[in-house]
Amino acid sequence: MSYSVAVRALCEFTAKVGDLDLRFTPSPSAQEGIVGHRTVASRRSAHYQNEVALEGEYAQLKVRGRADGYDPDANRLEEVKTYRGDLGAQPANHRQLHWAQVKVYGWLMCRKLGLGEIDLALVYFDIVGEGETLLNQRFTAVELEQFFNQQCALFLGWAEREMQHRDARNSAAQRLAFPHAAFRPGQRPLAEAVYKAVSTGRCLMAQAPTGIGKTVGTIFPMLKALAPQQLDKLFFLTAKTPGRKLALDAAQVLYGSSPDLPLRVLELVARDKACEHPDKACHGDACPLAKGFYDRLPAARKAASQVRLLDQRNLREVALAHEVCPYYLSQEMARWSDVVVADYNYYFDFGAMLFGLAQLNQWRAAVLVDEAHNLVERARAMYSASLDSYALKTLRDVAPDPLKKPLQRLNREWNALHKDQLAPYQAYASKPDKLLQALSLTTSAMGEYFNDHPEALSGDLQAFYFEALQFAKVAELFDEHFLFDISKRPFGGKRSASTLCLRNLVPAEFIRPRLTAARSSVLFSATLSPRHYYADLLGLPADTAWIDVESPFKAEQLRVRIVDQISTRFVHRQASLEPIVELIAQQFAAQPGNYLAFFSSFDYLQQVAQLMAERHPQVALWLQSRGMAEAQRQAFLDQFTQHSQGVGFAVLGGAFGEGIDLPGARLIGAFVATLGLPQLNPINEQMKARMGAIFGSGYDYTYLYPGLQKVVQAAGRVIRSQQDRGVVMLIDDRFGEARVRQLLPRWWLIE
Repeated sequence: MSYSVAVRALCEFTAKVGDLDLRFTPSPSAQEGIVGHRTVASRRSAHYQNEVALEGEYAQLKVRGRADGYDPDANRLEEVKTYRGDLGAQPANHRQLHWAQVKVYGWLMCRKLGLGEIDLALVYFDIVGEGETLLNQRFTAVELEQFFNQQCALFLGWAEREMQHRDARNSAAQRLAFPHAAFRPGQRPLAEAVYKAVSTGRCLMAQAPTGIGKTVGTIFPMLKALAPQQLDKLFFLTAKTPGRKLALDAAQVLYGSSPDLPLRVLELVARDKACEHPDKACHGDACPLAKGFYDRLPAARKAASQVRLLDQRNLREVALAHEVCPYYLSQEMARWSDVVVADYNYYFDFGAMLFGLAQLNQWRAAVLVDEAHNLVERARAMYSASLDSYALKTLRDVAPDPLKKPLQRLNREWNALHKDQLAPYQAYASKPDKLLQALSLTTSAMGEYFNDHPEALSGDLQAFYFEALQFAKVAELFDEHFLFDISKRPFGGKRSASTLCLRNLVPAEFIRPRLTAARSSVLFSATLSPRHYYADLLGLPADTAWIDVESPFKAEQLRVRIVDQISTRFVHRQASLEPIVELIAQQFAAQPGNYLAFFSSFDYLQQVAQLMAERHPQVALWLQSRGMAEAQRQAFLDQFTQHSQGVGFAVLGGAFGEGIDLPGARLIGAFVATLGLPQLNPINEQMKARMGAIFGSGYDYTYLYPGLQKVVQAAGRVIRSQQDRGVVMLIDDRFGEARVRQLLPRWWLIE
C-alpha cells in the first residue's frame, strides 16, 4: 500500500522550523497571486511551461505536485511567490520552506527529464511595483535526489504509522456495530439513506424529526463507508456550539460500544476561545507558545495523534504539555484526524481551512451538515460585507499622513454616492464602481503603510482595513444574487452617518462547489421543508436525493392547538397581552409543569411577562435577556428540572428556539405567540422583490418559509423521546390558514 502526499504538505511537515509568526503582513489576495504568476510567465520564453505536473516515489511514499514553471531554454525550474512590501522582512524560516519546496520539485523534474543538473529559482514577484527578485542556484541531480530522500525519510516513519492507523481504522469501522441495542424508529431509514448517498457519490437532504438521534444516525453509516468508499475524512459541520457537543457525545458513545475503535475525532474551536494568551500577539517575540512552535510541534503532533478524542479540553492538555499553541496545534491535527467537528465557516467561508486542505491534499471527504436549515442565513452572512461611515470618520481624524489623502478621496466618493438619497434606506441596481476604485487605492496605501509600520497593526486602522478587503472581495462577485444598499441615520445635528452593504441573498453559487467537491454531502434537519426552498438557495445539485423520515412519535403524544382568536401582529399587540396571559395561566393551572413561551421580540416578551407576574404571581417565571453569555444561557436552562414548575420566556429564533434538549418533565409544553415572520422592513421588502424575480415566490421565500421553520423548531423542543407527552399552542389567527397549516409537520394532530 502506498501513501500519497503533496509536495507542499511534505515540506510543511519536514522543513518548517522556528517560531510561529503571524505578524500580519498585507499579503496578496488569491486573485492578485494568480495575476502575478501570469505576469511572470508572460515575461518568459515561448517554450516556458506552466504548472508542470510532477510525481515521484520513495519506498511506499508517492510524492506529487505542480511546479509553477520550467524554462527549458535556461534549464531553470521556478517557484513563484507573490508579495507586497519589504522582502527583507520575510522571516528566515519562510525562505527555508520555499527552498525546500523548489528542491523537491527540482529532483522530480530531473527524474522526469533525465537531467544531470538543473537551475532552481525562487522568484519573488512584487505585486505593487511588478518587479522580480530572482534567487537562483544550480544543483546536481545527485544533490537533489539526496535532499528528496532526506525529506521523504523524515516523513516516512510518520507515513507508515498513518497507513497502519488507516488500516486499523478501516478494519474496525467495518466491524463496527450500531452503538445501541436497536435503532430508534426512523433512525435506520436515515442511516440507510446516508450510506446509499455516500456509496453513489450523491448529495442527500434528510428531513428527520427532532429526537430520533440524527447525529449517531448519520455518523455511523459514514464510518461504515470509510473502507468501501476509501474516504480520508469525515467533516461534521455545525451552526452552533450545542451541535458540536452532540457530535462529540456521539463519538463517546461509539468509543463506549467499541473500545478498540482507533478513530481520531477532532473538535475545532474559534481562535478567541482557544487562545491561552489573548493579550499577546501571535509571534515568538510576544507569545511563549509561539516561540519555537515548529521545533516542538513534532513531539506535540505525535502525542496528539495518540489521543482518540481531541476535544478542546484534551487538545489543550497536549498542547500545554508540549508548550505549543492549542489553536494552531488543532489546525495541524486537522490533517491527521479522521473526523473533524467544526463550525460551518471552516468549510464554507471564503478562506475555509477544511475545504482548502481537502483541495490541496486531494482528500476524499464526506460532509455532514447538522441543522442544515441554518446554513441559508449563515452562508448569506459569509458572502456579504458592509462599511460604516462612522468608522471612516474616526479613521480620518487619527490617520497617519500617508493615508489622509486616499481616505479623503474615499470619503468624497462616499458622500457623492448618497448625496441625493432622501430616504433612510435605499437599494441600488448596481455596485458603486467609483467608490470601489477609491477603496482599492485606499487598501493599497494601507497595505504599504502596514509593511513599513508594522507597529500600526492594531485597533481601528486594522479593523477598517480588513472590512475594506472583504467589501472589495464581495464586490468582485456581485451579480443579481446580491443587493447593494445604503442605510442612513442621523449623526449629530444635520449630519448623517451611513452604512454601505453588499448583501448576498442567494449563496447557491458559492455553496454548491463545496458540496459537490466532497464524495457525498448530507444536509439534515427537522425542518427542511419545503424542499425546493433550501435546494434553490443552497445550490443543491439536480440529482440530490431526498428522504423525509417518518416521525417515531405518535400524534397522541403531542397535543397541538391553534389559537386563532388572537392576532400577534404589531398593531394588535397591546390587545393580545391579556388573552395570552390568561391562556398560559389556564394551561399551567390545568397541568402544572415546565413550559416555554416564545415571542417575536424582547419587548413583546417583557410586556407579557410583566402582566403575567402581576396577574398570576404564584407562577414562577424566568426570562431570556438580550446578549446572554454562555453561562447565563446555561443558568436559564438549568431552571428546567424534573421537579420544577414554571414558564421560561424566550425569543423565537434565539438561543432557546432550537438545539436544546429538555426531555421528560423538564419541558411539557410550549406557547408560540408569533408566526415567526422576519420583520417587515425595507431590506426584507427588497429581498422579497428579488426572490420574486428569481424564484417567483417572493413572500414565501422571504417571510413565510423562514418564519415557520422557527415555529416548528421551537415546537420540537417539547417531544424528545417516545415516552414524552406534551402540548403546543400556536397563537395567531394566521395559523388557521390552509397554506400555513400545510407547512406544519404531517404527524401533528391539530385541534
